Amino acid sequence: MEGERSAAGGPALLPAGREGRGAGGGGPADFVALLPPEVSSRIFSDLDVESLCHAAVTCKGWHRVIESNDGLWRHHCLSVRAVCQREIDCDRGNGYSWKITLLRNYWKSKVKQEWLSGKYSNIPSQNSLPEKSMYPMDVDTWGEILEAELER
Repeated sequence: MEGERSAAGGPALLPAGREGRGAGGGGPADFVALLPPEVSSRIFSDLDVESLCHAAVTCKGWHRVIESNDGLWRHHCLSVRAVCQREIDCDRGNGYSWKITLLRNYWKSKVKQEWLSGKYSNIPSQNSLPEKSMYPMDVDTWGEILEAELER
């Protein structure tokens, strides 16, 4: 392996015979097929939520590792819980996995955080609200937002 060269003359990325094209369906750069699962999981744990979702659809091998590791989703879900504690606790109490709980609440937490931080205070009309950053909210969430507005 040491000193091996690729067909293009550069250093080989993978050991001979380990092109990662087994049952996982990964391509030549599929490090997940080569590394122990705990190492792959550690690498994936450094991704943000959006990157983790993109990685999960990259190939079957990555999908399998990411989907089977509840800890990857739990970490992000607990971060979202700082803004959406009621929603996260309710979803977990209803038996949703960490991943589903996160996916159900991620964008809501982003918008809710913007509202709670005052980003949308003093908006003169509904036309002044950015359409793409809105998200449907339940009555309790609107109550929290309105309470925060009244305290400003």
